[in-house]
Amino acid sequence: MKRLLLLVLLLGIPLALAGAPVAKEYLSPGELTISADGMRLFVVCERSDELRVINTRTGALIRAIPVGHIPRGVTLSKDEKLIFVANSWDDTVSVIDGRTLKAIRTIKAGFEPISVAVDHASTTLFTANRVSNDISVIDLRSGTEKKRLFAGRGSSYFAISPDGHDIYSTHVYPNAGAYRKVPESEITVIDVEKQIVSERKKLANVAGVFHLAISKDGRLGVATQLHPKNLVPLAHVEHGWVFGNSLTLFGADIGGTLDIPIDELDRYFALPFGVAITPDKSRIFVSSAGSDVITVIETARVLQYARQRKSSFANDLSASAHYVKDRIHVGRNPRSIVISPDGSKLFVANRMDDSISVIATSNDKVVATFDLGGRKDLSALRQGERIFNTASFGFQGHFGCANCHIDGTFDGLQWDLEPDGFGVDVVDNRLLEDLSGTEPFKWNGGNPDMPTECGPRTEKYFYRSQSYDAKELANLVTFVMSQPFRPNRYRSSNGQLTPAQERGKDIFERTIDKTGKVIPESNRCNFCHSGPKYTNQKSFDVGTGKPTDRSPLVDTPQLNNVYMTAPYLHDGSARSMEEIWTIFNPNDKHGRTNDMTKDELNDLIEYLRTL
Repeated sequence: MKRLLLLVLLLGIPLALAGAPVAKEYLSPGELTISADGMRLFVVCERSDELRVINTRTGALIRAIPVGHIPRGVTLSKDEKLIFVANSWDDTVSVIDGRTLKAIRTIKAGFEPISVAVDHASTTLFTANRVSNDISVIDLRSGTEKKRLFAGRGSSYFAISPDGHDIYSTHVYPNAGAYRKVPESEITVIDVEKQIVSERKKLANVAGVFHLAISKDGRLGVATQLHPKNLVPLAHVEHGWVFGNSLTLFGADIGGTLDIPIDELDRYFALPFGVAITPDKSRIFVSSAGSDVITVIETARVLQYARQRKSSFANDLSASAHYVKDRIHVGRNPRSIVISPDGSKLFVANRMDDSISVIATSNDKVVATFDLGGRKDLSALRQGERIFNTASFGFQGHFGCANCHIDGTFDGLQWDLEPDGFGVDVVDNRLLEDLSGTEPFKWNGGNPDMPTECGPRTEKYFYRSQSYDAKELANLVTFVMSQPFRPNRYRSSNGQLTPAQERGKDIFERTIDKTGKVIPESNRCNFCHSGPKYTNQKSFDVGTGKPTDRSPLVDTPQLNNVYMTAPYLHDGSARSMEEIWTIFNPNDKHGRTNDMTKDELNDLIEYLRTL
């Protein structure tokens, strides 16, 4: 039996989890962590709401632990007595006994916790909250939130320094900035003992920052990220000018922050997501979620080259040849990666395959694939999800749907998509949630249905290559149209409105202004924004057109979960809901609002957040 197991590992034959029941649903493994002895791998399964504990030698399932809804982050206490799992749609953290592997406690966190970290003394818990754009500081003795620290927009992923002094946090949406300027992001640094933000490392021209890793000696940090080229027309796809897939290097080894590309001149490695540094700091591993590849970087070479260049060179596609050692093909949609404590193996969560790839770092070869035991048939929905998350249809694998719609949401950017002409009809990205009944699509209402939106338009203007066949397009549309609404954090569970929200609702539904004049039906909030999705599916001139727009008419957007989709208006020129009416509605064409006080406008906004 031992010889058979050894042969299977050497040949890289998939290993089914011993004794694991066949799941009735897909698992979608996301985040990973590993025990200090390297014997147990902890796998967060987003779709099945589980934490699966896997034997790292055999791939056998040790325990499947039910947790909250859509779990994302996982971490262990320093002594490994406790395991913490962030449940993103429950706004909670599951606390699991590290010995019995049973959930023992549930702690309330912020809005949509994505990542979780714990101090070395196991007294304080931190969660990165994507929707509330902050970091919760939670006292573990009482289980109560002490305070929240303001973080980057879409706060998502953590790494803790080896000495436990600092937590580094990234965020997936750019911070609010001036209209049509390069996006700005940051790495937020938290002093664990003082429980304050001690530094904000600025990342210029970066939007979409994912995982980060800190070397064992604490001198080198690496963050995965996107360099969007959204200020130029999309016509430059074949020149690499839509997204740059890159890393930020920071720490004492660099003496600041410096961006480097992982793309090549004629190949792109879309959606850099997971990152790990070997214990001896000899190599850096990066997963490309859209390209099904692990990039291997030689640390000494990249540091030497970076010091020679001195400043960021993320747009130099010839640079990666100086430090990329290898590209390792793994399963579909590789996300989180973790390296064994002895540095001998790298574990990769293949989210769209329900599997774990095991890579031997001695030769950069996949030596085993652990089948996590998810559902085996491929539904139209699952096939569409795979298409959504791959960059294989784009020119030279440049980008895919998930680049702009991060985790099925949006990217917070504005794009000149070119079908209407260069520099014309600059558009804001929109949220993908429960889209049925919100047709037509595009801000000008030019696409009557989702097959038109995702089909010929995408392959002609976005991908610059023939892309989906009829079945693939149908499956993609099935997936896109199936995305549910995430929980609304501003609406009470019983549906009861606060006094401010009630006052805002009255304003939203009013028919007479404060002077006693009747508001024309077409200029009432609830005329355009009517129905279950708060859109009457028609286009109007609300006075927000720009000289760069072909027509002043804009499609009426749905308002569900509008609180999280800033910036606003068709071109993203309003940084907040307040600016929609205080700056961009001087003539009352976008609702009658100039008779309102600031308090009344605040009430209206409070109500809109509940939709």
